[in-house]
Amino acid sequence: MASKWIQRILTIIAFVGTMVSGTEEGAAAPQPAPAPKTAAAPHDQKATWLWKTEWIRRDPQEVLTFLTRHEVNLVYLQINADIPVAYYKSFIKQSAALGIEVDALNGAPRWGLTSNRQEIAGFLNWVKSYQQAAGENETFHGIHVDIEPHLLPEWKEDLPDVIRQWESNVRYLRNEADRMGLPLSADIPFWLGNYTSSDGKTALNRFMIGQFDSVTVMSYRNTAKGINDIAQSTLKAAADLGKAAMAAVETKPSLEGDFITFYQEGAEVMYNQMAELQDMLKDNPAYAGIAIHDFDGWRDLKN
Repeated sequence: MASKWIQRILTIIAFVGTMVSGTEEGAAAPQPAPAPKTAAAPHDQKATWLWKTEWIRRDPQEVLTFLTRHEVNLVYLQINADIPVAYYKSFIKQSAALGIEVDALNGAPRWGLTSNRQEIAGFLNWVKSYQQAAGENETFHGIHVDIEPHLLPEWKEDLPDVIRQWESNVRYLRNEADRMGLPLSADIPFWLGNYTSSDGKTALNRFMIGQFDSVTVMSYRNTAKGINDIAQSTLKAAADLGKAAMAAVETKPSLEGDFITFYQEGAEVMYNQMAELQDMLKDNPAYAGIAIHDFDGWRDLKN
């Protein structure tokens, strides 16, 4: 009888030893899955407009060196059909290697009128054809438009009709961008919420923000407080709608006054104010970063 109990005890000891050995040597205890890479903070975008497309043909390296030095990660590049496609492909591919995204940029005040829909279609068709022919790392990241119909004489002559036409063209842009599978963004003035959309109920800034994936608010002031103050209504609307919004600063001379631009103050003052603005808005759920208008004005800004 005793021998049977001894045999059972020895069997149990052997079994436990095997389990312990298996855990330590073979099937080690499961390790936690590696933590996912942390996404870039939502306010880390830094953009600029490159209106003079000739740069990508004449001296793309100067552009890329400047963008890299100033940690720009998004460029709104105006489409000029006179520039051969090969230059776009080369510039975008080099930008991608540096972590810089490039959006196809175009627009004009007249794009707010349906009579100019064909011009918008021409731009979109160019982008579509380009995307289809582009190779790896040569495609545009998105579409960016700057329309500003408030600069038209019709804005004062028949505002409700201009708003209706502008909304129609924006819906068209939205549909076509979706067809191409591209994000759609736009520049909008900070005061747009003072106007009502054609339904007579919705603030115009909310309508526009709702149509775009993100917006860049033209919050042109030369102090962080000034920029923050005039960007707030757009940021609130964007947050309510679950959209992203970038603030923007101006570097070119302005006929509206020196308080609009950093042209007089220079680059160092602008960078200090941008840093203050980042600190002010770092917890804002809609704030995506800051855009500097534009590449040429910024490049020529005094130090």
